[in-house]
Amino acid sequence: MNEYMQHKVSLINEALSHLYSEKTALNAVLADSMNYSLKAGGKRLRPVMLMAAADAVGANGDKYVRIACAMEMIHTYSLIHDDLPAMDNDDYRRGKLTNHKVYGDAMAVLAGDALLTMAFEVIASEHAVDPSVLLRISLEISRAAGPEGMVGGQALDLSAENRHIELDELRKLHSAKTGALFRAAIRTGGILAKADQNELASLTRYADEFGLAFQITDDILDVIGDDEKIGKPVGSDEKNHKSTYVSLLSLSEARKMAEKSIANAVEALEPFGSKAEFLRGLVKKLLDRQN
Repeated sequence: MNEYMQHKVSLINEALSHLYSEKTALNAVLADSMNYSLKAGGKRLRPVMLMAAADAVGANGDKYVRIACAMEMIHTYSLIHDDLPAMDNDDYRRGKLTNHKVYGDAMAVLAGDALLTMAFEVIASEHAVDPSVLLRISLEISRAAGPEGMVGGQALDLSAENRHIELDELRKLHSAKTGALFRAAIRTGGILAKADQNELASLTRYADEFGLAFQITDDILDVIGDDEKIGKPVGSDEKNHKSTYVSLLSLSEARKMAEKSIANAVEALEPFGSKAEFLRGLVKKLLDRQN
């Protein structure tokens, strides 16, 4: 798993470097701000999952590294905006000062805007993929990132601050805010690899269960995690008066819920056999994640 992950991450980081070097920035500070967050490290989880989903269907996921990079650009934009004072007001991300702490609120907003927009430019310029497929995945990703997906989930998150919400509402919130991009990454990899209807349904189920388990373990880490390993202070959910799986259930019950989702995700991968071994191992490792 480590070798597989390192290979994919290396491809993604190299491609990100080349993609951005192709651009002529009108403003050097904007370019620096974009690169500051885009190249700050991180697990590159969503783009790796896109490529791994294509591998699971039987294609060569490495061929889709540029589209995977577009997914990372969208994720990075969301982190920049999520850290802003008007949102979660965080000072650290991936062990570094957040973008607005270095470049100011206004430039951080513009850097996020630029990364989101550039992501679709990268997708549209992928000439090795049939235009009809590019249109399909553009629709898939834009829906996941927009008001019916991640942004809608963030809006629900803001409206849920300082009040108690029920478990069903919390799950709906995080299915959009966190789960939508995981779902889009996995489904995009499957679509690029020409997955049939049954394969795409299995991948979608995996992605939904992965997203739920990821969020639950994220909530657990916010209570018992280590600041240095997470890359930002723990306790931010409590600071922002947010309901979480831990606060609504308990640490032990939240862990049981994550275990069930992980088992469901593993089961969803059965049709792919050994080709999905990385995705299978990835979801199993969620309970032991430290960041």
